Amino acid sequence: MLTIDALKEFGANTDEGMKRCFGKEEFYLRLVKTVPNEPAFEQLSTAIDEGDLKKAFEHAHALKGVLANLSLSPLSEPMSEMTEHLRAGEQMDYKPFLDTIISKRDELKAMCEE
Repeated sequence: MLTIDALKEFGANTDEGMKRCFGKEEFYLRLVKTVPNEPAFEQLSTAIDEGDLKKAFEHAHALKGVLANLSLSPLSEPMSEMTEHLRAGEQMDYKPFLDTIISKRDELKAMCEE
């Protein structure tokens, strides 16, 4: 079950995220529950697979904003790092970033579905 305590255990800075949601726990949790099903995760993965770094940057940057605003650190930190590499147009292996991000997204999804 998705709770503030479960998110803290996950590594989220729930105090910071809650501040951005005006201290409204129900609102914060409702927003967090939307994250795992965000289509930009798959769009990012597809863009990386296709070698379209510009499109990948757009998806990563959008996700970074959402994840940072909700203070979902286990997702926002690797997404931020990946975004900066994409911003620079670096030709590199993005799979380790994607693997970490997708793994953490799936962990969050499991919490949302319990």
